[in-house]
Amino acid sequence: MINNKYIDHGKGFDWGLASKDYAKYRDIYPDAFYQKIVDMGLCTKGQHVLDLGTGTGVLPRNMANFGASFLGADISENQIAQAIELSKASGLDIDYIVASAESFDFRDKTFDVVTACQCFMYFDKAVALPKIYKVLKDDGHFVVLFMVWLPFESEIAKTSEDLVLKYNPSWTGGGFMRYEIGTPDWLGDMFEVANAITYDINVPFTRETWHGRMKACRGIGASSLSAGEIAAWEEDHLTYLATQPEAFDILHYVSVLDLRKK
Repeated sequence: MINNKYIDHGKGFDWGLASKDYAKYRDIYPDAFYQKIVDMGLCTKGQHVLDLGTGTGVLPRNMANFGASFLGADISENQIAQAIELSKASGLDIDYIVASAESFDFRDKTFDVVTACQCFMYFDKAVALPKIYKVLKDDGHFVVLFMVWLPFESEIAKTSEDLVLKYNPSWTGGGFMRYEIGTPDWLGDMFEVANAITYDINVPFTRETWHGRMKACRGIGASSLSAGEIAAWEEDHLTYLATQPEAFDILHYVSVLDLRKK
């Protein structure tokens, strides 16, 4: 169980609790999401990539066809077990280890690229950033990726958020709006901004897959809610979704911060 005073008001969460739903319902990034990474010259043929906070290996599994060699690391044994199973089922040769962004151990200048997709907010920057810097080759890149739905532009997303908060009022994973990427104050003498891009993207769902996506969020499946509370949330959410179309798009906002090692 992870406790962070800046996330969910310090209420504990554990992604391992949601691993099966995560594996089934959170592999949702559209092809354009991955193509933009490649268009920046990242995660391509000949590059060795470390994906921190890999979860169920979503990024390595979907980018393997671009030719890079990936190693995925995650703090959760359950997440890594799902990543290994899904990769084998797809015939992909991807290495995974159980390790956090603060505890991984590799030789200096091992990787061309280090990625952190949907997880950088959980890192202890004071510990993780110097380690990332050391394992990157000269002129290597550290890439922070984030994709979030826009609740104030989607009635379905907003109502789903409200139902999460009904059962878990400590959850701070909602209410996102578009934002500009500035130059972070934590770059120090280690990194410089190579690219900083944001864009909108529609993500298709059915009632089932959106329900699964919401259940696999930090506020429900990965939370410390009881089984009874989760079941009650599911009943409420499914009742609401029954009033919506069978298939729909949810508008998301993507930010990509590409940092070059100095």
